[in-house]
Amino acid sequence: MPGFSQPSISNLSPLEKMKTLSIIVPIYNEEKTILNVLDRLENVKFGLKKEIVIIDDGSKDNSKQLVEEYIKNKGKKLTLKFLSKENGGKGSAIKEGIKLSTGDIITIQDADMEYNPEDYAELIKPILEGKESVVYGSRFLKDHEPLYRIYYVGNKFLTFLTKLLYRAKITDMETCYKVFRKDVIKNLDIKSNHFNMEPEITARILKKRINIKELPISYNPRSIKEGKKINWKDGIQAIYTLFYWRFAKSS
Repeated sequence: MPGFSQPSISNLSPLEKMKTLSIIVPIYNEEKTILNVLDRLENVKFGLKKEIVIIDDGSKDNSKQLVEEYIKNKGKKLTLKFLSKENGGKGSAIKEGIKLSTGDIITIQDADMEYNPEDYAELIKPILEGKESVVYGSRFLKDHEPLYRIYYVGNKFLTFLTKLLYRAKITDMETCYKVFRKDVIKNLDIKSNHFNMEPEITARILKKRINIKELPISYNPRSIKEGKKINWKDGIQAIYTLFYWRFAKSS
């Protein structure tokens, strides 16, 4: 039509191109907190559509049943995807979640109450502005009281090792709040099936010379009694993973 021109995709700003945030929620025996987390995800606002991808990693409690009931009640209001699989570890659940995610930006939300979805608005901003393709929410850029000294020291050591091996400026390698432009995480082909997925993702992103932007987030650590699952064996595996990917030929 005369006087009318349809803007090409290439002329759109990153904000105009990106429409949906996919939030992967891996769950394993989280019946006490999963509904609270899903309610918080439902209510949080950050300017994009939400796609909530829930992966049950073989829970032995009522987590699966609670999610199925939630979907029955909320499925028409929210974009929800749910997959129940045999137990294979957090990394295996996240890999399935990445496959199912269709959002322009992809992030991870643990199914406990340690992390606050209200932080999403700030974390996605650098990606929407086209300035970054990976953003981490750092627990250590904001003051918080560690519940267990051993976890705090362990996280600090693993982050120090990451900085040393990869010459990276990073303060919280093990954070759950990792936010990715879709193409970055979809093309990574994660190998790890357990908690060592965290160092693998960071190591391989840094090997590809992709910058990791960190922003402060709030953090409310839960106790072992409340369901915290990571332990010292996972720390040893994380150290191995950092060294492995540092010297592996592929990235």
